[in-house]
Amino acid sequence: MHPFKVVLVIEAELLQLWQWDVSRWLVSAGCRYLLAWGKDAGAWEESVDEASLEAADYEDAPEDQLVITTSHVDEDLDEVFWFAKNRAQHPLHDLRQTLILHIADAEQRDALEERYRQA
Repeated sequence: MHPFKVVLVIEAELLQLWQWDVSRWLVSAGCRYLLAWGKDAGAWEESVDEASLEAADYEDAPEDQLVITTSHVDEDLDEVFWFAKNRAQHPLHDLRQTLILHIADAEQRDALEERYRQA
């Protein structure tokens, strides 16, 4: 996959081991900018940071493998979507693809995609 952005919308609690597996998968799949929003957003930001370090064998990662992470605890989801579309940039990659990863008990794909389009 080409490098991409992820807006992580967390509305359910998960086992920590699963969170780490998802974080590693995101980094290895090409996530280069993560915006975490919702339940435990700070913990998700940390786990993706850690997965990025792990992928570089705890050395300084080359700039093209840099993963920028942010957590948006006190912001409205629409503001996070707007920021992802208009301001979230990587120093080397033109991140044209954005993945909305929704972790919840109920699927809301259409509603989230519409909110993202409207942002």
